[in-house]
Formats: sequence, C-alpha cells, structure tokens
Amino acid sequence: MKDSDIHEAMALLAEAVKSWPSPAVTIVSQREGNPFKVLVSCILSLRTQDRTTGPASERLFGLADTPAKMLFLSSDAIEQAIYPVGFYRNKAAQILDICRTLVDKYDGQVPDDLDELLTFRGVGRKTANLVLTLGFGKLAICVDTHVHRICNRWGYTSTKTPAETEFALRAKLPQKYWPVINDYLVTFGQNQCTPVSPRCSTCVLVCFCDRVGVTKSR
Repeated sequence: MKDSDIHEAMALLAEAVKSWPSPAVTIVSQREGNPFKVLVSCILSLRTQDRTTGPASERLFGLADTPAKMLFLSSDAIEQAIYPVGFYRNKAAQILDICRTLVDKYDGQVPDDLDELLTFRGVGRKTANLVLTLGFGKLAICVDTHVHRICNRWGYTSTKTPAETEFALRAKLPQKYWPVINDYLVTFGQNQCTPVSPRCSTCVLVCFCDRVGVTKSR
C-alpha cells in the first residue's frame, strides 16, 4: 500500500465496518464514555473474544460501576461475574489492584495521561492508548494484534511488534485517523482480514493491499 492510498483505504473501511458488530470495548465507550468502564472492559477483553467480553463487562458493572464500589467486592465475586474471560482469576486481582490505586492516589478518577496509565498493574500501551481514545477522546493510536497484522499485510508498515507499529503509525498516519484505526481494523480483522485465510476475494481493499505474508486466502 502506498502512503497516498491511506485516505481512500480508510474511507472504504469506514463504510465496510458499518455492516459488522463494533468491538465490545467500543460499545462500552459509546454507552457512557466512562474511562473507568473502558479501562476495565479493555482488561477483560485481553485474550478473550468479544462475545464473552461484552456480557462479562455488563455483569461486573451491574455489581459495581466505580472504583470505590468495586473495592467492596471480593475477588471471588469478581471472578464469578467475569467468568469465562481468559485468565479471569488474574484479571479479578488486577482489577482490584487498579481500583485501590485509583481510590488511594487519584481520588477514584482514571488519569488521562499515557505515562500514568502505564504505571497501573498489567496496563500496557494498547490498553492505555485505548483508554485515551475511547475514554477521553484524546489523540492516541491503539495498536493491537489486528492493527499490527493488517498494517504489515497491507505493506503500509514493516514492523515486528505492535509497539513498533504504533510508533511507525505515529510517524506517517494522518492524525485524523489515529482515534479510529483500532476500531476499524479490529472489526475488519475479525470479519474480513482474518489471521489465517483472509477473505481477499471479497475485500474492498484488495487493490491497495500488498498481501505481505499471505499464502492462502479465500
């Protein structure tokens, strides 16, 4: 993909994703724009499919929807609410740890600073950037496995890790696409440009894509 193709590619993506369900964390953010709920939902979503993340988030927030309220729950109660998300026991402990930090250090409010978010237990760049974009509407680029894979498959980036992809995109992707690229490519990656056997024959972006690493498609 040529750098100049990105505008048309993003316009086509914006239309294509309308026919597919939005990512679970995006749905949470659209309901209230609550940074705390975005943060917790993003933690639940790690290594978990959206069809599990969404209901788990709803069950948990039905019990407690603020850091202070969450601290009244036991780890067992949180585990039962979020099961069967991946690593649910570890995530329950992580959520409680983050809530303690939020209450003790931040007066119960999620900070809107990348470096501050990265100090929280288990919060990496993907989660921190997603909280900034979906929770606060700030300019950031969230790169998960879908964004990393597809940008390299396009030939728009040539990187080895999601972190490298984030910084490559910061250097070349027009800023108006920063907040939406994760939403678009997660949806696109789940439904069209899948990791194995992507649906190239029906893809609206096939004329732009270099198909780097694609050996089998449908």
